[in-house]
Amino acid sequence: MSLPEITRAAAKWRNKKLTSVSSSLLPAFGKVTGEGSLKLKRFVIAPYDRRYRIWQTFLVVLVVYSAWSSPFELAFKKVASGGLLPVDLLVDAFFALDILLTFFVAYLDKSTYLLVDDHKKIAFRFATHLGFPMDVASTIPFQTIFQIFDGKKQEDDIFGFLNLLRLWRLRRVSKFFSRLEKDTRFSYFWTRICKLICVTLFAVHSAGCFYYWLATNYHTADNTWIGSNVTNFQERSIALGYTYSMYWSVVTLTTVGYGDLRAHNTGEKVFAILYMLFNIGLTAYLIGNMTNLIVHSVARTFAMRDAINDILRYASKNRLPEGIKEQMLAHLTLRFKTAELQHEEVLEVLPKAIRSSIAQHLFHTTLENTYLFKGVSEDFLVQLVSEIKAEYFPPKVDIIIQNEIPTDFYIIVSGAVEVVTYENGIEKFLSKLVSPELFGEIGVIFNTPQPFTVRSKRLSQVVRISHHHFKQLVQPLKADGKIILSNFLQHLKGIEKEKLQQIPLISELLSDLYSEVGTVSKGQNHEGQRQEGNRIPRMSGTLPTRIIIHGYHPHDKPNEGGIAGKLIHLPDSVEGLLAIAEKRFGKRGSTILTADGSQLEDLGAMRENDHLYIV
Repeated sequence: MSLPEITRAAAKWRNKKLTSVSSSLLPAFGKVTGEGSLKLKRFVIAPYDRRYRIWQTFLVVLVVYSAWSSPFELAFKKVASGGLLPVDLLVDAFFALDILLTFFVAYLDKSTYLLVDDHKKIAFRFATHLGFPMDVASTIPFQTIFQIFDGKKQEDDIFGFLNLLRLWRLRRVSKFFSRLEKDTRFSYFWTRICKLICVTLFAVHSAGCFYYWLATNYHTADNTWIGSNVTNFQERSIALGYTYSMYWSVVTLTTVGYGDLRAHNTGEKVFAILYMLFNIGLTAYLIGNMTNLIVHSVARTFAMRDAINDILRYASKNRLPEGIKEQMLAHLTLRFKTAELQHEEVLEVLPKAIRSSIAQHLFHTTLENTYLFKGVSEDFLVQLVSEIKAEYFPPKVDIIIQNEIPTDFYIIVSGAVEVVTYENGIEKFLSKLVSPELFGEIGVIFNTPQPFTVRSKRLSQVVRISHHHFKQLVQPLKADGKIILSNFLQHLKGIEKEKLQQIPLISELLSDLYSEVGTVSKGQNHEGQRQEGNRIPRMSGTLPTRIIIHGYHPHDKPNEGGIAGKLIHLPDSVEGLLAIAEKRFGKRGSTILTADGSQLEDLGAMRENDHLYIV
């Protein structure tokens, strides 16, 4: 295995490990979590140590046994001093060992959020905590100790109630399920279901055992809920008594109430009342949790159906055409289906470096193979990929509409689109584009209305690049800007004649570009090959600035029907600007004025769509 593979495997293992660590156990910032990374004092255990976490999980299994055996031994005294006694002693021994281990487990100081590994502080904190005497009391085998000193088996009720102290250990189960709910390796739905089942079973088991205990301790056996149906029930098998107890408890919990097992004396009636009141709360807890789990799992479906109904009502109220309504529904449906792939809320909570890494992994190759960015620097691609947005479009949806104002251009990642135009209201197909081609760049770079309508041909994924972000990124990177412009001009040369005719201003704009550039004897194309006569614009910036020139004084009003202003690309020099004005207006000017009549001396002060007057 190579070093990068080993590194990735180690990182994956650490991330997997951290998913199961409670937030209360995480060290403060600047501390590294992991075995061997945090230096603790000798004989001190880190609370998130893998072996210690396994030990805690093992104790949870023993807690389950304690939760079952404690009420059971109260009701059926024979097993408490018989077959279950050795098992109880072994389980108590494990919990006694855990008490000793706790004196060596570091804890998190809630004021500093640093792990405390001082032995004295750890011991003092644990010994003065309320849980310490309860842990000790729930671990002491009172019945065995009394039997050692008395020499006889004891089946008194007092020992059954002392055994109920073991239920204090149930807090470990609650913490265990809390960790599982936060652990992404396990399904939250099934974790909650298991927890609800465990709560229900424990309630049924405990109530049934205590109800049986009431019958065994009543002075008249025949006047009890079970004695009236089973003669000499105390002499019968434990399995029979336990079955009757569970039957009564389940029937009462589910509010079925067949009436075959009912309370016969006052004590049983009081207990039945309390149990039924408890069942009201337990049932509400179960129903509330189940409802929450089910609603949570179908929340997105409800949201989608509500959104679809809103669209249908909107389309009906405004009498939208069927085609537009179908596009709206298709786009909304696709949005919900791809929510996990392009969920902005997920990316927003991530650091910028991680978002950038995700974008690099997904889209770097696509941008690298696009004609417009061939030959640009890696630094430019890295910055550009960080600014793109991914989108999905269903079939037959307009992505760009002809003559709309350009705000973005798009690169096809997958799928296909078709380029169409409208002549006298008749749609005309021009071309088909697939990955990694782009569209919308003509309107963005020339800052003119989009010349074509672009429609998805099938399910397509595209990345959208903002005009504003693209321009801001290109301006400081002059070398990359010239490569991009050269790639763009080469692409325009290869556009089909039929498609070129649909852009009335493109011939004039290209003429402006080539009239403002110098001829370079030897240039370099985007694939690194040398070629003769490659013409690259000589501009102060990376993309041409467009201005509007007029052939009269700014304080004079042009004659009606006279020559209007001309949109040109700003050249590098004043002489170049005067030459372009002479070509456009048919007369040679000598002075360049701004809109307020001031004489212009530096072309670098000009901005996009400024007006100049040549007189």
